Amino acid sequence: MLRDMEENYIIGDYREVTLNLFGGFRRKVFYSDLEIPYPEGKLVVSTTDKSGIITHANKAFVELSGYNVDELIGSPHSILRHPDMPSVAFKDLWDKVAQGRFWQGYVKNLRKDGAHYWVKATVIPNVRKGEVVGYTSVRRKPSRAKVNDAIALYKTLT
Repeated sequence: MLRDMEENYIIGDYREVTLNLFGGFRRKVFYSDLEIPYPEGKLVVSTTDKSGIITHANKAFVELSGYNVDELIGSPHSILRHPDMPSVAFKDLWDKVAQGRFWQGYVKNLRKDGAHYWVKATVIPNVRKGEVVGYTSVRRKPSRAKVNDAIALYKTLT
């Protein structure tokens, strides 16, 4: 179950918006301008089922997201959806992985405390006996130049 964010976890000044998410879900989120740097030398890894429900989160993912592991496991991956991310980026992701192809892109993720962090994400379908059974996402530290390119591009998309 995807719940609205709670104001008492938010650090500093923030804005509020309700997001329309994949699958007809809506979620109220609070977000600030605080950016958390991607941790040096870490890979952030998670797996989901075919519906995007988180089934595994490594320690780096738990730490960077600000959630505890019990809050992440069983939640839709869209728990991290930042309002600045255009829905077409996620449509492209879902279209590609549903076809059994990998997807790669730059993603601005929302933390539990309303801050954000940028990642270079690679999403790979997990195929068993010829059928996609879920997805693995591996995130790396993005270059600042690529993040700036993504920021400019995402402002032009809906």
